[in-house]
Amino acid sequence: MSTHRPTTALDDQRVPVRTTLAVAWASFVLLYLYVDFITFYKPGVVDDILDGIVWQFDVTPAWAVTALALLAIPILMVVLSAILPARAGRIANLAAVAIQIPFAAFNAVGEIGTEWMPFYLLAIALEFFVLAVILRHAWTWPRT
Repeated sequence: MSTHRPTTALDDQRVPVRTTLAVAWASFVLLYLYVDFITFYKPGVVDDILDGIVWQFDVTPAWAVTALALLAIPILMVVLSAILPARAGRIANLAAVAIQIPFAAFNAVGEIGTEWMPFYLLAIALEFFVLAVILRHAWTWPRT
C-alpha cells in the first residue's frame, strides 16, 4: 500500500514591496551588528576601545554622534520603508542605499592585505547583496 500523495503547488503569495524593503533593511542591520560583534574577537580591538580608539579614530562625542547618525540610517529605514508614502519610500530607499554602499565598503579599507581581509570581504559581499535587493525592489516599485 503506497502512502504517496500527489504534490500540489505551494501558494506563492506576492510579498508587498514595503514588507520586502523593511525585512531587507532589518537583515542589513543584523549583518552590520554581527560584523561589529565578531570584530570584538580580533586581537587588540577591545584594548583599543578601552583606550578610547576605534579604527584609529579617537572616541569623542563628535565620533559617537557621527557613528550613531550613520548607523541610524539603516535602522530607521526598517520603519520608514513600512510607513512612508510610496513615492517618498522609494526615494528614501534609493538615497539610503547610495549612502550605505561607500559606508559598507569603508569597513575593509584598513584590512587590505591582512589576515582579516577575507572576513571583511565576506561581510561587504553580504551587505552589498542585501543592498542590491533593496535597490532592485525600490527601483522597480510597482506602479498603478
